[in-house]
Amino acid sequence: MSVPVEPTPVEPSQHRSAPANTGAGEKGRAGAAQAGPEALRPHAEDAFAAELAALAAQDDRPRPARWKLSPWAVATYLLGGTLPDGTVITPKYVGPRRIVEVAVTTLATDRALLLLGVPGTAKTWVSEHLAAAVSGDSTLLVQGTAGTPEEAIRYGWNYAQLLAHGPSRDALVPSPVMRAMAEGMTARVEELTRIPADVQDTLITILSEKTLPIPELGAEVQAVRGFNLIATANDRDRGVNDLSSALRRRFNTVVLPLPESPEAEVDIVSRRVDQIGRSLDLPAVPDGVDEIRRVVTVFRELRDGVTTDRRTKLKSPSGTLSTAEAISVVTGGLALAAHFGDGVLRAGDVAAGILGAVVRDPAADRVVWQEYLETVVRERDGWKDFYRACREVSA
Repeated sequence: MSVPVEPTPVEPSQHRSAPANTGAGEKGRAGAAQAGPEALRPHAEDAFAAELAALAAQDDRPRPARWKLSPWAVATYLLGGTLPDGTVITPKYVGPRRIVEVAVTTLATDRALLLLGVPGTAKTWVSEHLAAAVSGDSTLLVQGTAGTPEEAIRYGWNYAQLLAHGPSRDALVPSPVMRAMAEGMTARVEELTRIPADVQDTLITILSEKTLPIPELGAEVQAVRGFNLIATANDRDRGVNDLSSALRRRFNTVVLPLPESPEAEVDIVSRRVDQIGRSLDLPAVPDGVDEIRRVVTVFRELRDGVTTDRRTKLKSPSGTLSTAEAISVVTGGLALAAHFGDGVLRAGDVAAGILGAVVRDPAADRVVWQEYLETVVRERDGWKDFYRACREVSA
């Protein structure tokens, strides 16, 4: 007969949560403290600890079991706002409010959440911030790849212990999903469709029965209240493994769209580049907002296959030209401006990055890019410097 069993606790150096002042999680703070301000990319619960603490202090709404914030506060954390005491919560996601509300509500039920969208639509970013706000810990993560094994989702074994003493609780190595089940927290599975189909289906029992059997011990781990799972997926990249209908039914799917307007996309790129730039001591974004607007315009026109004024149809390259790629191009341009320029983002700083993003297929994409330069960029008022810079790197 099966009996519940909890995975062996892991020391703080192996599993970390948010700092104490976030009110988010009690384990692993020593590991978080070791990273300190020197972390190149702090986890969401660390980078926005002050905002999470302010929300927790003023959040008097009902909270689901083991949630650090109420659903309202989680949505406010993602979308931004001003609290009654004047604390400003910065937006983490710029998009339709209803999408965030549906995602948060899903996590408050027994349904898992699947964030679906083309590459670069902030699926991972939203997933991380949801987990940080709900559980205070965004690190219970399974990164999906073509080589992700079943053990990454279920559990593994300490083979020294296994050989010495046979299957035992001490020899069990819990996966992030198993730990989330036992502790009532939010687990994350990134790039679910990159995981082989037979490994994907390991999640079916976990999501439907809320149980993870351990046949070797004649036991199981039963999910406690507060457990849920966020997965991200896209069907545009190569190497995608479609989800089985049985697994897809276990998820509530929320589609994250591309930014609906140029202004929204410029805002997203500016905010994210500013955050990255501060951690890398790069120049301030406001000095380069005109170049950011041009990068976004180029990406949107080539992505949509038509110019902004809708007058000229264009061929689209093979790449996705996502918002995430625009952020990468601008960040690289800021680095060039800082280290090899005068600190101000200019056309020459972003030209090479744009070329690399657009021309993925050296034969077909180069033709698309050259045609766009000559028929659109060359004739556009105020874009002569951009045209010359792009011609120079394209030569």
